[in-house]
Amino acid sequence: MQIPHIPVLYNETLEAFNNIEEGFIIDCTTGFGGHSFGLLSQNDTVKLICNDQDDEALNFSERRLEEFSSRVTFNKGNFEHVFEKFKDYDIRGILADIGVSSLQLDKLDRGFGFESETLDMRMNQDQALDASTVVNTYSQSELERVFKEYGEVREYKKVASLIVNNRPFSTSKELAEFLSKKMHKGKIHPATLPFQGIRIEVNDELGVLTRLFDSIEASKPKNCIVAIISFHSLEDRIVKNYFKKWTKSCICPPEAFRCTCGNDHALGKVITKKPIIPTKEEIKQNPRSRSSKLRIFKFD
Repeated sequence: MQIPHIPVLYNETLEAFNNIEEGFIIDCTTGFGGHSFGLLSQNDTVKLICNDQDDEALNFSERRLEEFSSRVTFNKGNFEHVFEKFKDYDIRGILADIGVSSLQLDKLDRGFGFESETLDMRMNQDQALDASTVVNTYSQSELERVFKEYGEVREYKKVASLIVNNRPFSTSKELAEFLSKKMHKGKIHPATLPFQGIRIEVNDELGVLTRLFDSIEASKPKNCIVAIISFHSLEDRIVKNYFKKWTKSCICPPEAFRCTCGNDHALGKVITKKPIIPTKEEIKQNPRSRSSKLRIFKFD
């Protein structure tokens, strides 16, 4: 079986869950089973809930993880719902690698890449909203919001105006080539950040991540490791802020004269004071890992 995806921070992720000896680990974004395979291989008593919203990824992972079938439960769905669905299980670990998989990026019919012959970008191909809808029907002000808030595009007004005045665009390749001609060329392709913004809008990536954290916080799973791999500052900021919130012992309002809450509200501790980033060797082997960051929290 040809493996189409190199899991980022592979050894570091396995290390995060190394001491779990029973119960379930939820792999919120199983993808092509890279991390899942490692977790099942390193400990023969742990069970996995393998979740993904991409049919192609799930079908591949079911074949790849067939030897572990007695310890694996597959679930199709957006990862914002997965913890809520399985919260009554003995959950000891939660892993979410929230980047786009290599196969999604490389397959031209998915619309994520600059050479794609579609304008799609849906991680879940059953949903209605796609990149074509965003690019070709959003108002200029809506596009400005997408590029400013999600793409962190410095010239967000210019990009939005260019698209509105030159659409429709039928493929990602056409849009990428257009932006390459019209925008200043820096260290990265001019379409990189606009594409990031469109992709996040299409898949509601920040909202999904926030709702996953809210569902975990509501249940406060005992003795549970949460490990999140993010790929850009917007995601990483959400992860960092939730982990910080979960370590707060005092939850009194800032203006309170003295603590009246009991000062015992910390849910656990942050394991990674700074995010774990890939080594130079990993980046050389897999350039797409270069922006990845792993943060780990442990519930008491």
